Amino acid sequence: MKERFKLSKADPKAYEAMLGLEKYIAESGLDKKLYELIKTRASQINGCAYCINMHVRDAMREGEIAQRLFLLDAWRETDLYTEKERAVLALTEAMTLIAGNPVSDEIYDEAKKHLTDKELAAVIMSVVAINGWNRIAITSRTPLD
Repeated sequence: MKERFKLSKADPKAYEAMLGLEKYIAESGLDKKLYELIKTRASQINGCAYCINMHVRDAMREGEIAQRLFLLDAWRETDLYTEKERAVLALTEAMTLIAGNPVSDEIYDEAKKHLTDKELAAVIMSVVAINGWNRIAITSRTPLD
């Protein structure tokens, strides 16, 4: 596929706005491996090859093991993920697939049980950010690095 456009060149201020969100998340104290799981899982759901490729590599640089990344789209079927990670993955999926299906109290309450308010804010904003990046990369046909 041929790349359609680069957001950073088409409108640098729009790109900088997205980077501002990334800066907030980086400074939030959210566990980096958990952040990479969020980004990878949402990208799998959205079918964003560019982002899956990037975030699997980033997760491995953070020390994530290949087996957990290989099985991420089947996380419910294995005990490789902690209760906290499972709660965050469920929230990630619910937020990513929100159209016509609001986040249930059960999913929200389970996440809230395992996260501080600050962590919950960072997780929610992480899901918002990666879904935005996925939509940008898919629409612009960003090529793999």
